[in-house]
Amino acid sequence: MSCAATSPMKRVLFLCTGNYYRSRFAEHLFNDRARSAGLAWEASSRALAIERGKDNVGPISIHAVEALAERGVRVSTARLPLPCTVEDLRSADLTIAVQEAEHRPLLSERFAGWEARVTYWHVHDVEVETPANALAEIDRHVEKLITSLGDVTRRS
Repeated sequence: MSCAATSPMKRVLFLCTGNYYRSRFAEHLFNDRARSAGLAWEASSRALAIERGKDNVGPISIHAVEALAERGVRVSTARLPLPCTVEDLRSADLTIAVQEAEHRPLLSERFAGWEARVTYWHVHDVEVETPANALAEIDRHVEKLITSLGDVTRRS
Protein backbone atom coordinates (compact mmCIF):
# COMPACT_ATOMS: atom_id res chain seq x y z
CA MET A 1 0.00 0.00 0.00
CA SER A 2 1.40 3.40 -0.91
CA CYS A 3 2.03 6.13 1.58
CA ALA A 4 -0.44 8.35 -0.29
CA ALA A 5 -3.24 5.90 0.46
CA THR A 6 -2.65 5.91 4.23
CA SER A 7 -1.44 9.43 5.07
CA PRO A 8 -3.31 12.71 4.97
CA MET A 9 -2.39 14.70 1.87
CA LYS A 10 0.10 17.51 2.40
CA ARG A 11 0.24 20.57 0.19
CA VAL A 12 3.06 22.35 -1.59
CA LEU A 13 2.28 25.77 -3.05
CA PHE A 14 4.36 27.07 -5.95
CA LEU A 15 4.43 30.84 -6.46
CA CYS A 16 5.50 32.95 -9.39
CA THR A 17 4.55 36.33 -10.75
CA GLY A 18 1.68 35.47 -13.10
CA ASN A 19 0.84 31.79 -12.41
CA TYR A 20 1.14 31.20 -16.11
CA TYR A 21 4.52 29.62 -16.80
CA ARG A 22 7.02 28.62 -14.09
CA SER A 23 4.72 27.86 -11.16
CA ARG A 24 2.23 26.02 -13.38
CA PHE A 25 5.00 23.87 -14.83
CA ALA A 26 6.26 23.09 -11.30
CA GLU A 27 2.74 22.27 -10.09
CA HIS A 28 1.96 19.77 -12.84
CA LEU A 29 5.40 18.19 -12.85
CA PHE A 30 5.40 17.83 -9.06
CA ASN A 31 1.95 16.24 -9.01
CA ASP A 32 2.92 13.72 -11.67
CA ARG A 33 6.18 12.79 -9.93
CA ALA A 34 4.66 12.71 -6.43
CA ARG A 35 1.96 10.28 -7.64
CA SER A 36 4.60 8.09 -9.27
CA ALA A 37 6.64 8.10 -6.05
CA GLY A 38 3.59 7.32 -3.89
CA LEU A 39 3.98 10.52 -1.89
CA ALA A 40 1.06 11.96 0.05
CA TRP A 41 1.75 15.43 -1.35
CA GLU A 42 -0.17 17.52 -3.84
CA ALA A 43 0.84 20.80 -5.45
CA SER A 44 -1.07 23.89 -6.40
CA SER A 45 0.23 27.19 -7.77
CA ARG A 46 -0.66 30.86 -7.55
CA ALA A 47 0.38 34.30 -8.78
CA LEU A 48 1.91 37.01 -6.65
CA ALA A 49 1.25 39.78 -9.20
CA ILE A 50 -1.33 38.40 -11.62
CA GLU A 51 -1.90 41.86 -13.09
CA ARG A 52 1.61 41.77 -14.55
CA GLY A 53 0.56 38.90 -16.83
CA LYS A 54 -1.60 41.11 -19.04
CA ASP A 55 0.29 39.93 -22.13
CA ASN A 56 -0.09 36.23 -21.32
CA VAL A 57 -2.14 34.45 -23.97
CA GLY A 58 -4.46 31.67 -22.82
CA PRO A 59 -4.64 29.93 -19.46
CA ILE A 60 -1.11 28.42 -19.38
CA SER A 61 2.13 29.05 -21.24
CA ILE A 62 2.65 26.97 -24.35
CA HIS A 63 6.26 26.56 -23.17
CA ALA A 64 5.02 24.86 -19.99
CA VAL A 65 2.54 22.66 -21.87
CA GLU A 66 5.15 21.54 -24.40
CA ALA A 67 7.83 20.89 -21.77
CA LEU A 68 5.38 18.86 -19.71
CA ALA A 69 4.34 16.84 -22.77
CA GLU A 70 8.03 16.11 -23.48
CA ARG A 71 8.18 14.64 -19.98
CA GLY A 72 5.04 12.56 -20.49
CA VAL A 73 2.82 14.81 -18.37
CA ARG A 74 -0.58 15.67 -19.80
CA VAL A 75 -2.29 18.76 -18.43
CA SER A 76 -5.66 20.36 -18.65
CA THR A 77 -5.24 23.83 -20.07
CA ALA A 78 -8.64 25.00 -18.87
CA ARG A 79 -7.72 26.65 -15.55
CA LEU A 80 -6.81 30.30 -15.72
CA PRO A 81 -4.02 31.76 -13.57
CA LEU A 82 -5.10 32.41 -9.98
CA PRO A 83 -3.94 35.10 -7.56
CA CYS A 84 -2.42 34.07 -4.24
CA THR A 85 -4.46 34.64 -1.08
CA VAL A 86 -3.56 34.48 2.60
CA GLU A 87 -5.63 31.29 2.80
CA ASP A 88 -3.46 29.71 0.08
CA LEU A 89 -0.38 30.49 2.16
CA ARG A 90 -1.97 29.28 5.41
CA SER A 91 -3.13 25.98 3.93
CA ALA A 92 0.25 25.04 2.42
CA ASP A 93 2.64 22.77 4.29
CA LEU A 94 5.47 24.02 2.08
CA THR A 95 5.58 27.16 -0.05
CA ILE A 96 8.13 27.67 -2.82
CA ALA A 97 8.61 30.87 -4.82
CA VAL A 98 10.47 30.16 -8.04
CA GLN A 99 12.69 33.29 -8.12
CA GLU A 100 13.85 34.90 -4.89
CA ALA A 101 14.95 38.30 -6.23
CA GLU A 102 11.62 38.69 -8.02
CA HIS A 103 9.25 37.16 -5.48
CA ARG A 104 10.60 37.99 -2.02
CA PRO A 105 9.80 41.72 -2.50
CA LEU A 106 6.30 40.86 -3.78
CA LEU A 107 5.65 38.64 -0.77
CA SER A 108 6.95 41.34 1.56
CA GLU A 109 4.75 43.98 -0.07
CA ARG A 110 1.56 41.95 -0.47
CA PHE A 111 1.81 39.36 2.31
CA ALA A 112 4.02 40.98 4.95
CA GLY A 113 5.65 38.44 7.24
CA TRP A 114 5.24 35.51 4.87
CA GLU A 115 8.45 36.16 2.93
CA ALA A 116 10.51 34.53 5.69
CA ARG A 117 8.36 31.37 5.63
CA VAL A 118 8.93 30.63 1.95
CA THR A 119 11.60 28.51 0.27
CA TYR A 120 13.13 30.26 -2.71
CA TRP A 121 14.49 28.88 -5.94
CA HIS A 122 16.40 31.00 -8.46
CA VAL A 123 14.69 30.33 -11.79
CA HIS A 124 14.46 33.36 -14.06
CA ASP A 125 11.52 34.29 -16.27
CA VAL A 126 11.62 34.37 -20.08
CA GLU A 127 13.08 37.88 -20.19
CA VAL A 128 16.30 36.52 -18.67
CA GLU A 129 16.42 32.77 -19.39
CA THR A 130 15.22 30.60 -22.25
CA PRO A 131 12.18 28.46 -21.48
CA ALA A 132 14.16 25.27 -22.16
CA ASN A 133 16.81 26.19 -19.58
CA ALA A 134 14.40 27.62 -16.99
CA LEU A 135 12.04 24.64 -17.14
CA ALA A 136 14.95 22.18 -17.02
CA GLU A 137 16.10 23.96 -13.87
CA ILE A 138 12.63 23.66 -12.33
CA ASP A 139 12.63 19.99 -13.30
CA ARG A 140 15.89 19.50 -11.35
CA HIS A 141 14.47 21.33 -8.33
CA VAL A 142 11.28 19.26 -8.41
CA GLU A 143 13.28 16.04 -8.65
CA LYS A 144 15.36 17.04 -5.59
CA LEU A 145 12.17 17.99 -3.73
CA ILE A 146 10.50 14.65 -4.52
CA THR A 147 13.63 12.81 -3.34
CA SER A 148 13.78 14.88 -0.15
CA LEU A 149 10.09 14.38 0.67
CA GLY A 150 10.44 10.67 -0.06
CA ASP A 151 13.41 10.45 2.32
CA VAL A 152 11.42 12.20 5.08
CA THR A 153 8.45 9.88 4.50
CA ARG A 154 10.63 6.75 4.70
CA ARG A 155 12.22 7.95 7.97
CA SER A 156 8.82 8.68 9.55
